Amino acid sequence: MNIYDISKKSNVSIATVSRVINGSQNVSAATRKKVLKVIEESGYKPNAFARGLGLDSMKTIGILCVNIEDYYFSEAIYHVVKSIHRNGYDSILIFTGDSLESKSKNMESLLSKRVDGIVLLGSSYVESDDKDNDYIRNAAKQVPIVMMNGYVDGENIFCCLSDDYQAMYDVTSALIEKQQSNLIYLYRNLNYSARQKQKGFEDALLAHQQEVRNYIQIPSGNVYDVKKALEELQAKGIPVGAILCADDEIAVGALKYAVTHNLKVPEDISIIGYNNSKLSICTNPEITSIDPNIIDLSSLSVKMLMDSINGDITPKKSLISAKLIKRGTTH
Repeated sequence: MNIYDISKKSNVSIATVSRVINGSQNVSAATRKKVLKVIEESGYKPNAFARGLGLDSMKTIGILCVNIEDYYFSEAIYHVVKSIHRNGYDSILIFTGDSLESKSKNMESLLSKRVDGIVLLGSSYVESDDKDNDYIRNAAKQVPIVMMNGYVDGENIFCCLSDDYQAMYDVTSALIEKQQSNLIYLYRNLNYSARQKQKGFEDALLAHQQEVRNYIQIPSGNVYDVKKALEELQAKGIPVGAILCADDEIAVGALKYAVTHNLKVPEDISIIGYNNSKLSICTNPEITSIDPNIIDLSSLSVKMLMDSINGDITPKKSLISAKLIKRGTTH
C-alpha cells in the first residue's frame, strides 16, 4: 500500500492525500475525513513520498543522468544541484548509461536510499516503446518524479521541457525566408528532444512548400564522424547550403568539414548548433546556436518537484522558450 493506492481508494488526487498527511488546512473537512478513514483502514504508513512532505524526511533528491561527458548535461547538473541545495535538500547523482536495464536498476537504487523525489535529466529517459516507460510510472507511485526535457504521461510524473520543436521550426523558417536553400538536419540519436527538433525542421519545410530533405544520423558527436558524413554527401553530389545540428558538438564537426574543404562560412554554408554551450564560442568563427535556456529549465524543474513534494498544485507539463544566439556561422 502506498500513497498512490490511498489516492485511488479515496478518489482524490495524490496532492490532496499529501495535504492531508502534511496537516495542510487547504483541504475540506469532508475530504480530510474520507482520506484519513482510508489510511486507517488500510494500515498505511507514510513512505518516502510522505517523508518528503516533512514527516521524517531524508531531505534528499535523487538525480539520474545518462552521461556527464555531454556538455549540456554537465551544465544541467550544476544548475539542478544548485537549485536543490537552495531549497534545503541534499542530492544523490547517479549516471545510468543508455540501457533500459541500467536506468531501471538505478531508479530502484535511488528509491532504496529513501529519496524524497527524483529528477531525470534529459530526454534519453523516454523510451520509444511506451510500455518500457513503466519503470518510471512505477517509481512515481512512491515519490514524485520530474523529467527535465522529456515527457512521459503518468500519475505523479511532471515534465519540464525546452520548446525544441518551436525553436527548430522558427530557425528553419527564418533560413528559408532569407532564401537559404538545401537545408539538412544532423543528429546522433532519436531521443525525445531530437524527435521534437526533427519535427520542427520538417514542418517548417512543409509549411514553406520546400522539399523535405536529408536527415543525417551521425554515429556519435565526434567531429570526425560528422566531417565524414558530410564528405559522403559531397561525394554523392548532394548540395548543402545550411546545416542545422541537434547539438553544438555536431556543429563543431560541421565547421571542421567546411574549413577543411575551403568553404566560406557563412557565405558558402551556414551552420547552426543547439544548446549554446561553451563549445559554440571556442571556434573561429563562433557558432550560431539555439539556447534552450538551461538555467530556467533547471530551476523550474526543481521548483515543480518541490511543489509536488509540498503537496502544492503542480502542472503536469511546462514549456520553456528557446532562442537563437547569432554568431559568425550565419548571416
